[in-house]
Amino acid sequence: MKLLILSDIHGNLAAVQAVLDYLNNRQVDCLALLGDLIDYCPHSNEVLEIIANLKIPVICNIWGNHEDAIIYDHYERFTVSRAIESSKYTKSTLSSESFNYLNTQMEKKGWQKFLLDGKKYLAVHGTIEDIWRGQFDVKADLSLYLDYDVVLMGHSHRPIFYEAFFKCEDEKTRNQKKIIFINPGSVGQPRNLNFHSQFAIFDTVLQTCELIKVPYDIKLEQEAFSDKLDPFYKKRLEMGV
Repeated sequence: MKLLILSDIHGNLAAVQAVLDYLNNRQVDCLALLGDLIDYCPHSNEVLEIIANLKIPVICNIWGNHEDAIIYDHYERFTVSRAIESSKYTKSTLSSESFNYLNTQMEKKGWQKFLLDGKKYLAVHGTIEDIWRGQFDVKADLSLYLDYDVVLMGHSHRPIFYEAFFKCEDEKTRNQKKIIFINPGSVGQPRNLNFHSQFAIFDTVLQTCELIKVPYDIKLEQEAFSDKLDPFYKKRLEMGV
């Protein structure tokens, strides 16, 4: 199967539309959404409407720290005042349909387990150690993930494909256990010094992962930003920071 992985769209309508245009010529079988569909960019309602009406089967759909902050007013988890101002403004603009989607169609705890092609998956917005704000580190204790075969992560806005190997008691695999870690990067606000919209397609049989980047109309998205907010989130789109 081809698993489409999207994370950190952050209300960027132009970016998500560019991703969907690219997918018109690609086959994907199911979709994993890793949170932060909303906030920062000005089109949270439109993004949620598009996601809600996709024809691709959704296999997991978890909250990120921005969904958690906006629904529960957990603004203390942000480290800068402009992020708090952005989230409060986004909340003031959300439609009743958007609130309903966030509350009924997404997994609020920020992580979700599922099975796909006989493999055990964990989707988590951050990490096991910090569900909301953790960022993957190859030097961390990855044995915490030994219950899983594939781990999908978001939040860092930086794409990753990494295979880790551990010793185990399984003669069929010569006593080896492999865990695949994937971060698709950010659709709507990349931070890897690349301003293109970013996402991933994982082949569950071949165990190959395409980390894909597509251009989108950044200026069109910037034009919709409110002048009431710090221009930081508008300007950073140009640099991928």
